[in-house]
Amino acid sequence: MTATSDTAAAAPAAALPLGRTETKSHPVNHLWRLDDGRQTMVITATGERLPQVVYWGTRLPEGEDLRTLHDAHMIDVTGGMLDENPDLSLCPEASRTFPGQPGLIVRHQDGTPLLPKFCFDSYTNGSDLKIKYRDEGNGLTLTFEFVTDPKTYMIEARTILNADAPVHLHWLAAPVVPAPQASDEMIDFTGRWCGEFQTNRTAWSPGIRYRENRTGRTGHEHFPGLIVPCTGATNTQGEAYAFHYGWSGGHRMVAEELPDGRRQIQWGHAARMEHEAATEFATAPLYMTYSRTGLNGCAVSFQRHVRDRIVTWPKPDRPRPVHYNCWEAVYFDHKLDVLCDIADRAAALGAERFVLDDGWFGNRDDDTRALSDWEVDVRKYPDGLTPLIDHVKSLGMSFGIWFEPEMINPDSNIHRAHPDWALGAEDQLLGRQQKAINMALPEVRDFIYDRMAAILANHDIDYIKWDHNRVLPMPDAAQTRGSYQLIDRLRADFPDVEIESCASGGGRIDFGILKRTQRVWLSDSNDALERLNIQHNAALFLPLSITGSHVGPRKCHTSGRILDISFRAWVAAQRHMGFEMDPRELDDYEVRVLTEVTSWWKHNRDWMENADILRLDSSDPAVICEQQMTREKDRFVVFAGKAATSAQISPRPLRLTNLDPDAMYEINLANRVTASHLSRGTPALKDGPITVSGAYLMHHGLTLPWSFPETMWVLEGKRL
Repeated sequence: MTATSDTAAAAPAAALPLGRTETKSHPVNHLWRLDDGRQTMVITATGERLPQVVYWGTRLPEGEDLRTLHDAHMIDVTGGMLDENPDLSLCPEASRTFPGQPGLIVRHQDGTPLLPKFCFDSYTNGSDLKIKYRDEGNGLTLTFEFVTDPKTYMIEARTILNADAPVHLHWLAAPVVPAPQASDEMIDFTGRWCGEFQTNRTAWSPGIRYRENRTGRTGHEHFPGLIVPCTGATNTQGEAYAFHYGWSGGHRMVAEELPDGRRQIQWGHAARMEHEAATEFATAPLYMTYSRTGLNGCAVSFQRHVRDRIVTWPKPDRPRPVHYNCWEAVYFDHKLDVLCDIADRAAALGAERFVLDDGWFGNRDDDTRALSDWEVDVRKYPDGLTPLIDHVKSLGMSFGIWFEPEMINPDSNIHRAHPDWALGAEDQLLGRQQKAINMALPEVRDFIYDRMAAILANHDIDYIKWDHNRVLPMPDAAQTRGSYQLIDRLRADFPDVEIESCASGGGRIDFGILKRTQRVWLSDSNDALERLNIQHNAALFLPLSITGSHVGPRKCHTSGRILDISFRAWVAAQRHMGFEMDPRELDDYEVRVLTEVTSWWKHNRDWMENADILRLDSSDPAVICEQQMTREKDRFVVFAGKAATSAQISPRPLRLTNLDPDAMYEINLANRVTASHLSRGTPALKDGPITVSGAYLMHHGLTLPWSFPETMWVLEGKRL
């Protein structure tokens, strides 16, 4: 990253040495430049005013004149307007006649609204860029921080507000950036329980696309991500801009087109989440990236950044183990002999980790009682958990366990002893017969820590499934910070324990929680057909290595749909593979298929765990396709899932992406033996591997055999 600053009206832009701090000198303009090798962001300021982004996009030449860019960014004025357009700054100020949503809404401690007017104070250019502005009259300091990553092509930015005396914060935006005007639409995300990561495509128009999640957790309803494709962009081509707000509480997104045509993007905590006056507030990191290789360019940046920069792995060299979770096999009906039998069968199928789900503690016979009573149920486990753990370990599997630490049932010993520990009003609506426990209270965090630490210290456990099954009674940033503190403390004291973030499935997936966990449970739906689409969209942000996907029961418990074992297994093999069914229901054919697919996944996980997931542009809307490929582009696998009946009889060619056009590739249909008897033709792939060029694969594509809906073709490719 480089930064430049101009402190005289006519002086040329000059690079400043790393580590230099520039202080108040009444400049005419300030000019800064961020570079990571793929993208450039140019930030400038007029006089003492807050800075604005005047360019963000493909990398500019080193000699680009930033002053010229600043001047060229100015838009004309005409009748019926102000004499000059107010800046679309990093924090648009209501006090400067800005016509859109301001970036800061703050009140004095007595409730008096403040209208800050910030002026330049200083900046620091080191390994990052920090720009500081000051409002002396109101005693406020505003700081913008930017960090670039030259390997993942990610810009991380946040805003910090400091006050000389306590103030009440209503809204604080992370650094605000303009959205491209060469865009017709934006893509954000909605969803529900068992239906996460559904895309919304909204046309740009004058006014606001305003989305606010006030549930107190990241939410199924609105994953904190946004993609702004330029006109004509697809998965594999064109320009796109993408954003993610890395916070596990409620959040707000503003995508606004101003009357003059400019567009702004704002992200921050949900409004009024800070209940107490304070002297410092900060946004979560806003992750931003630009791509000129379609949505996939943004997706790969997010995937790599999560895997290589956000997640911290307890055992980085350990392959991701095949998972078995007993929830949909036994629910709350825990019997040691049954669980040992299930563990035997799971290990024979290829499982390497056994997770004991809800029902092992207190008097937990259903979901109405005992949350927060984190002690082993002696009725079900008279000799404790050790006999089950020893049996699981004897099979070569590690052991994991379920907790829901941030929740409490009214019907629990702890609630009866400390009703004041519950968050919210006494007469609040319950969710799944439970309340949230107040994580802002140190005594609550200490209690939960002690109970969890006792289980972890006294048993050979290397994995926690950390659940969060209800929304909060009101948005509260202190609740999220308290949860972070508890997880951080446990991770510090039990560094070898891996944690999965589950919140009724995908209700808490964001880069804030992923700084503290290593796996997400993408959805409570084990329906492979639904998962195919959920996984496809989640890949815009999430890599394989952290995305749990399980082979569910023959008849799905959440949809009632019956799907073939081959389809269920291959959909799970697209991500961090596992099983979540009663293996006693499997017939010999299902055992054979599941064992074979699991073996295939194990033989390929060493490179797939670090592969880029590239969404393919399918010519057939019924087919959902992705290409997982090494960074060196020498090996890949294509998953082509048929989600519905095609409009045409014969399969359309499937174009691959991002290959070397001059290289030759060997392509093998890994599961050709599953072809239907109605596939009666002789496509070459049905007989064995073929060798074709990258140019052919990208510009003509592969013609697959005919298949029924709810099936998957798996193609292996390697560069010769």
